[in-house]
Amino acid sequence: MLKVTKFGGSSMADAGQYRKIREILGSDPARRVVVVSAAGKRNKADHKITDLLYLCHAHIQYGVDCTSVFEMITSRYLEIRDELNIQLDLETEFAALKQQLTSKSISQDELVSRGEYFSAKLMAAYLGFRFIDSAKWVKFNLDGTVDEDASYDALRKQMPLKGGAVIPGFYGIMPDGHIRTFSRGGSDITGALAAAALDADVYENWTDVSGILMADPRIVDDPQPIPEVTYDELRELSYSGAQVLHEDAIFPVREKNIPLNIRNTNAPEDDGTMIKERFDGDHDPHRFITGITGKKDFTIISMSKRGMSNQVGVLHKVLSVLVRHNISVDYVPNGIDNVSVVLPTEAVAPHLYTILAEIQKEAEPDTLDVHDQIAVVAAVGRKMAFRPGISGKIFAALGEAGINIRMINQGPDELNIIFGVDNRDFAQAIRVLYNSFVK
Repeated sequence: MLKVTKFGGSSMADAGQYRKIREILGSDPARRVVVVSAAGKRNKADHKITDLLYLCHAHIQYGVDCTSVFEMITSRYLEIRDELNIQLDLETEFAALKQQLTSKSISQDELVSRGEYFSAKLMAAYLGFRFIDSAKWVKFNLDGTVDEDASYDALRKQMPLKGGAVIPGFYGIMPDGHIRTFSRGGSDITGALAAAALDADVYENWTDVSGILMADPRIVDDPQPIPEVTYDELRELSYSGAQVLHEDAIFPVREKNIPLNIRNTNAPEDDGTMIKERFDGDHDPHRFITGITGKKDFTIISMSKRGMSNQVGVLHKVLSVLVRHNISVDYVPNGIDNVSVVLPTEAVAPHLYTILAEIQKEAEPDTLDVHDQIAVVAAVGRKMAFRPGISGKIFAALGEAGINIRMINQGPDELNIIFGVDNRDFAQAIRVLYNSFVK
């Protein structure tokens, strides 16, 4: 069995976290591949190394001395090295990096990738594992996508037959030899690519929570973790606002049907959340809601037109207007002679009156209304559509709490019930659902 493990920034923050990782790896010999992030915050007042590297680049670009910021970065890694008594010469590499900064001969992507690079160098030396530089195997195409076949082949060739390997996350290499990074959180993608390349039995993503939580802990006190979730449910939770994983981290392991296990470095005895394509049965047959999530600040444009259901192309005209303004549509609740489009307020606000004028001209609605300050809340779960009375129970609970529902949308895929409420009722709506159906 082979398990690919990825440890996030909070798991790499200091020497104490390195010790926890070594214990986790030592407890299971199948954990032979380790993907690491740059050092994260040690406390709320601390700084992420990646943020400091971005700050260094900004200083250089504007001709400001970055010595003090660079020293903060180097001291973090040297402190970890010395506390763990790792025999590794980092000073020479830091001096070369400082010279590149001074001469402005390093790109922003290459500079910020050094956080993961130094984390991996330290961890490999600490564990006695092979260091595999991601610039040697994560291969980008010219359009910024990953060449999976070439990348997988390159990693398989470098993976040692015995022992383990440590890989820095977050970056790879372009065809011209330049370093390119993923978007923030991209170490999750590196881990997933490594798991797919090596046909791992499990991809473990270690962080600072014991799995995916059923609701936002900033809204609900001590929400329960989700023991099991399908990839489709995870997609719904992520799209609707849950901060789970980098979205692109799901596809490589899903394509290979590799289970993804989210675990807690600080509580390794917890099972965390297991994510698979499907499960043979519900983990808890009495619980129909997997998770509750949502986002604020949407705008709803609603239109009605007599006989619209018998007219071809009315919705197409509305959507064409939005396409011209490069605005994506989140939801399209509709009735017989009316239709609404739910849009991110940030995207639609600068063009709102132009959009309304164009819809009026092209679709010729009888009424055209705008509702803003809307939040969208999603209750996600397997086969919810086939559990009688679920929608009624949800809306009854919200009604008893005095929360007015502004929009309802339920697809045929059995995965979610989505409704809109006023922004001011957003947190209360999530608490009501959690307290009514989870506790």
